Amino acid sequence: MEEPKIKVGICLGTKITINLLNEYYIKNIGILLYGRYNALISNDIITIFDSGDNVIYSNKEISILPSKQDKNTFEIEDVTIGIDFHWEKKENQRFCGDLDLIIEDNNVSAINNVKIEKYLVSVISSEMNANASEEYLKTHAIISRSWVLSRIDADKQKKFNFEDTDTKRIKWYGREEHSNFDVCADDHCQRYQGITRASTNNVINAIEATKGTVLYSNNEICDARFSKCCGGVSEDFENVWEDEKVEYLTAIKDSASNQIKIDLTNEEKAKEWIKTTPDAFCNITDSNLLSTVLNDYDVTTTNFYRWHICYSQKEISEIIKERSGIDFGQVIKLTPLKRGRSGRIYELEVVGTKKTYIFGKELEIRKVLSKSHLYSSAFVIEYGEYDNNIPNQINIYGAGWGHGVGLCQIGAVKMIEEGYNHEKVLKHYFKGAELKKIY
Repeated sequence: MEEPKIKVGICLGTKITINLLNEYYIKNIGILLYGRYNALISNDIITIFDSGDNVIYSNKEISILPSKQDKNTFEIEDVTIGIDFHWEKKENQRFCGDLDLIIEDNNVSAINNVKIEKYLVSVISSEMNANASEEYLKTHAIISRSWVLSRIDADKQKKFNFEDTDTKRIKWYGREEHSNFDVCADDHCQRYQGITRASTNNVINAIEATKGTVLYSNNEICDARFSKCCGGVSEDFENVWEDEKVEYLTAIKDSASNQIKIDLTNEEKAKEWIKTTPDAFCNITDSNLLSTVLNDYDVTTTNFYRWHICYSQKEISEIIKERSGIDFGQVIKLTPLKRGRSGRIYELEVVGTKKTYIFGKELEIRKVLSKSHLYSSAFVIEYGEYDNNIPNQINIYGAGWGHGVGLCQIGAVKMIEEGYNHEKVLKHYFKGAELKKIY
């Protein structure tokens, strides 16, 4: 196959400010553009204004193309990254390629059309520090390429599914949320924060060395998932997304012997595991090592292998009400009903003075129990003193950062430091998968 182009959704808003750093033109119209412009929506029409608020062009969809393919850089101001997570912030970002402006949910949506290898240069530099070792960057180049190519394979699209009744909400989040582009630019898909992140030769070399190489299993490109820190054991795909087994996305112990020898689906075993700090590749406390692979906003996150949150009764009751839209009254109990093999809860019962309800899967649980997201759903609960059978505090002790399926980014850091190459790292996290060059 030839190297494909993909559509990446960058941002959405009633107004988007664009700086065209090279000469561009509006497709099919020929209007030349250079400099700073605002795109606004009104009455289902997108209008482009120049810096003097003069109308340049209006239409329902606008494609902006570079006049010269080797000079194709533009900047979008105030792009939100880490949406709904604890590191959410805005920043200006630069991109290469074409820019489409379309109407989506009564907003202007900015979409970047870019070749996949150019896309990956930004992804690798956005998901981690561009100064990481070349071997680590090769590892991530292959899984990021595999994941995005599996996303745009129409035969592999999953159907969105959820259960939402008076007693239960079981929901997961996948590709189906994007109907107008292949992937988004934020953590929901893969971080794609522009060419401003791609600052080292290591990134370029890693992309070039692995060009066209993907993980392959059962004659198809692997849906190569990854998260920051598995917490010592990775999770089975079916406990996070669709109820189907994916043989290369099954739980492993994050150590040289990847056999799981403790039953973390058992509540007492999960508690023992989570409230201690067992050895694992991702049990890293060396801040210098972490800083070589984590970006600045990720470095501010500490204690992610094991973490603790203490909520007062007032805090937990208000958070759950706000995040779920359900008034539970005072929270009496949080009961894990189903745990995966990493200890991650994928069904949780919330018992309140007004309501009892079940939440799942793991991301829905993380959303409901935090103003942003809990680091993971691998946690155990302990209660403070009781007043009329109502706990005055709820303590959540947790393990890991993210969904835990597939590659553990922090664990991979340690493996490579210990001398594993990128092929061995990939075989460790994706059991039975092989490497294949497809273009």
